[in-house]
Amino acid sequence: MDALLVSTGLVALAEIGDRTQLLAFLLAARFRRPVPIILAILAATLANHAAAGALGAWLTSIMEPQALRWVLGVSFLAMAVWILVPDKIDDSAPPMSRYGVFATTFLAFFIAEIGDKTQIATVALAAQYQALTMVVIGTTLGMMIANVPAVLLGDRFAHKLPVKVVHAVAAAIFATLGVATLLGAGSGLGF
Repeated sequence: MDALLVSTGLVALAEIGDRTQLLAFLLAARFRRPVPIILAILAATLANHAAAGALGAWLTSIMEPQALRWVLGVSFLAMAVWILVPDKIDDSAPPMSRYGVFATTFLAFFIAEIGDKTQIATVALAAQYQALTMVVIGTTLGMMIANVPAVLLGDRFAHKLPVKVVHAVAAAIFATLGVATLLGAGSGLGF
């Protein structure tokens, strides 16, 4: 249950102001069709985070526990710093609206998540908790918690969030996980 709750909370916080949330705002404004946008975000996130979680689970099988502990601890600390860097949308991306709302949103979200903070966090959380299904469900739920309101409420909602405060809280949680991991938390999990 910890894997689900931590994964959900961390990703929901990390996603506030993230480029995929900005992308959700843009897609909602452009297409004005929330249901296919939300379904595509769900499908893209599940696909992306399942692959990331599988990578995290695989890492636990090939790395020695001590090495994995250091990699995870440093990864969580790096995430704490990275989360404080604001994201922006790359305006040079070609428009894909000819593919329809669902396909455009799916492709845009799947590609935007490659190498994104939440994908890296999913790898680390899956390795940390060794609970692939719970982590993928949690990180996906966290993405939906952050992005569904973005789709439904658009710009009116974006300007009312204290993004810097939310990012600071998420960074503190990642830093705490990093320090705890480096100090041996999770040793009962095999590292």
